Amino acid sequence: MAGKKREIQLQAVINNQSLWDEMLQNKGLTVIDVYQAWCGPCKAMQTLFRKLKNDLNEDEILHFVVAEADSIVTLQPFRDKCEPIFLFSVNGKVIAKINGANAPLVNKKIINLINEERKIAAGEMVRPQHPEIALVDSDTEDVGEAAYENNDKLYSIVIIKPEVVYTGKNMEIKEKPDFEDFISLVTSGLSYILVISQRDEQELSWEGTVPDPDTESRESSEDQPELATPTVMKKRGSLQEYLERQHLSEFCDIEENIAKVNKFIDIFFPDFKSMKNIKLERIMALLRPDLFQEKKENILNIIQDEGFKILMQRQIVLSKEEAQTLCKEYENKDYFENIIENMTSGPSLALVLLRDNGLQHWKELIGPNTVEEATEYFPASLCVRFAMESLPINQLYGSVSLEAAEKEIEYFFPLQKVLGLIKPHVTHEQREEILNLIKENGFEITQMKEMLLNEEKAGKIYFKIKQKHFYKNIVEMLSEGPSLVMVLSKWNAVSDWRRLMGPTDPDEAKLLSPDSIRARFGQSILKNAVHGASNLYEATEAINELFVPENLEEN
Repeated sequence: MAGKKREIQLQAVINNQSLWDEMLQNKGLTVIDVYQAWCGPCKAMQTLFRKLKNDLNEDEILHFVVAEADSIVTLQPFRDKCEPIFLFSVNGKVIAKINGANAPLVNKKIINLINEERKIAAGEMVRPQHPEIALVDSDTEDVGEAAYENNDKLYSIVIIKPEVVYTGKNMEIKEKPDFEDFISLVTSGLSYILVISQRDEQELSWEGTVPDPDTESRESSEDQPELATPTVMKKRGSLQEYLERQHLSEFCDIEENIAKVNKFIDIFFPDFKSMKNIKLERIMALLRPDLFQEKKENILNIIQDEGFKILMQRQIVLSKEEAQTLCKEYENKDYFENIIENMTSGPSLALVLLRDNGLQHWKELIGPNTVEEATEYFPASLCVRFAMESLPINQLYGSVSLEAAEKEIEYFFPLQKVLGLIKPHVTHEQREEILNLIKENGFEITQMKEMLLNEEKAGKIYFKIKQKHFYKNIVEMLSEGPSLVMVLSKWNAVSDWRRLMGPTDPDEAKLLSPDSIRARFGQSILKNAVHGASNLYEATEAINELFVPENLEEN
């Protein structure tokens, strides 16, 4: 513990935007170790920093900090980077960057900059005008839409039982369990509670919604023109009967009695009646480079004040083809080439926004495509408020339709899959909390099963370290009880899962990422609650090994 205290004294911890802005007020040189939440700062350089601090003895003009890229908006371009990154800020201006733990180069840079500061203070030289480096992404929450219709519908309640939620496999259920056994079962873990409604009148009942997969696509295309012909609605089928025919009823409790359904809805979904009239829409928005550089925070604040939820965001430098696609409405204008040049000159900020009636509200908020039209007819629009001299167009972009929005989101925010593992020492109560955290952070749990990881199965997850001396300890820990293995889907899933997990050492996680899973539920480096792949290749390999399709397993 004494060692950790020395590190804290040597390097201040910067883990939010406010602390970053405060740090920029430092006088002299600040050396910034930019780190990822899942791996922590570069410990290999701390000996050098401590030596420089002692040798130079310049506490007033030499400062060392560690800055978490995941929690600081300014450092977003450096997220997901595996190698260490060191920034050098002089009087609040970031003037240099070094990639990797290059001790000689970092040492030389610090000594040179401190010598400059000494000469400037002594009046021996004028402060040089170092250019400020651009923090640019060089590589460059899914929440499903919910649309509730206004017309009155009949609803059913479906409760998917805890054992199915955890394992996804068949379970043995007593024909007539006694009440105490039933209570014990349904309170043993998470259940999924669904409100189900019948499809529209022109569509078939439950009985007709499971066509032959061999003819489904052909028949649907042939029947499409007939949808305009008046049809007679079939009698509403029983959901219970349908699930029995599909051999699924044993996994669910179903209630179709109207009075009881309404009672359950009032208990489980007290806002359901008002939610039915909500039309949540997901759209993509984009801040063009000039606006992003100069007024980003103002725009983000307005977006949130207008009731939008920012599900995902990323900085991206558009290619010429991407810029031409997003600026297609200007292609016949004289300034089209200037727009494309501007759009590819630096990073833009792409956003996925969610709001009730989001598409129309965003269009009204940002205004027309050109500043001239907006000034004449919509002077209060964001187009006018944030007009830039560089271009006569709206500095904000929005999807033209919900169909276009989904295509744009799929293109700019492609889904990744990552394997997630909750270790045996985690209690059922803690497991439920972790599952909630996973969903709150925008992950979709697409597959999940509970399994006892023996040496063979553990090797499919930890294949990269099977030759390490500590691998035996990992296998012993995993064999203590069942683990929960999941496939998590999200844009940027690998790095976001590692950020949510936090550093490997729970003690370090409590210091650097106190809200992470390992900080909250980890006991030791070995029993640190969760595991995840460090890159997309490892994630894909592990998923393919552990989630083999059932028909292949049978063969």
